[in-house]
Amino acid sequence: MINLIGIELTKIFKKWRSYIGFIAVGLLVGIVQTAIYFEGSNYLNFATRSFRDSFEYVGNLLNGYFISYMILQALYIHIPFLIVLVGGDLLAGEATAGTYRMLVTRPISRTQIVASKFLAGIIYTILLLAFLMLISLGLSILIFGAGDLIVAKQGVIIFAQNDVLWRIFSAYGFAILSLSVVLSLSFFFSSLVENAIGPIVATMAVIIIFIILSALDIEGLRWIRPYLFVTHMTQWTSFFDAPIDYPKLFNSIYVLLAHIAGLFLTTLIIFKRKDILS
Repeated sequence: MINLIGIELTKIFKKWRSYIGFIAVGLLVGIVQTAIYFEGSNYLNFATRSFRDSFEYVGNLLNGYFISYMILQALYIHIPFLIVLVGGDLLAGEATAGTYRMLVTRPISRTQIVASKFLAGIIYTILLLAFLMLISLGLSILIFGAGDLIVAKQGVIIFAQNDVLWRIFSAYGFAILSLSVVLSLSFFFSSLVENAIGPIVATMAVIIIFIILSALDIEGLRWIRPYLFVTHMTQWTSFFDAPIDYPKLFNSIYVLLAHIAGLFLTTLIIFKRKDILS
């Protein structure tokens, strides 16, 4: 299985579209860091305008932790599109290239084929988010230094410097889980068609529809919100609450895991029944 995953990762990184996510993340983070470097004090004054008159804070508020948190918050809603560029091509790409027949005649089962492609997609997702964390956190700390993290949500929370790093790592871990659902959804659509464009469009359409449904404050639609994965994707912000609502957080984890498992199993069933040799 390890060899199969390695082969699938090689296939992924042989395609130019697989690098779009890394290039986009690198450019966007670089632009944000450059802008903050020159205009950061103005942004911080704007962000803290509601409570600057209430208390005085001495320290480095504009630090790498704050910038990493801000970048994750700003880019998180855009990363799903970068994930589906790869996820939508994992199975459909084989159909486009006409290599399905070659795949199923190899001495490996269809379950192994699906599992290796799915795990390769998950690894790609992890690598993309690891790259985001590396340049948004590591590079920001090198440029701006470290310090306490100030978070303005319903109120103002200041986390001590020694209480921040584990929260950021946990938030990225949760982000990997959330975006794995997006990968699973695009992987599912990829099993249904023979062109990667369809799964990309379908996945983004589903995400947009679910976001709209979760945002509509209509009595008849409220029951569906807890079952929509988009409702739980932003729970990474819970790691920056004080105290953390662990029951709510674990409930979101269970829902996201259920989506991943359900989509993977459905894709596996479809692929095992697929008439590839005709």
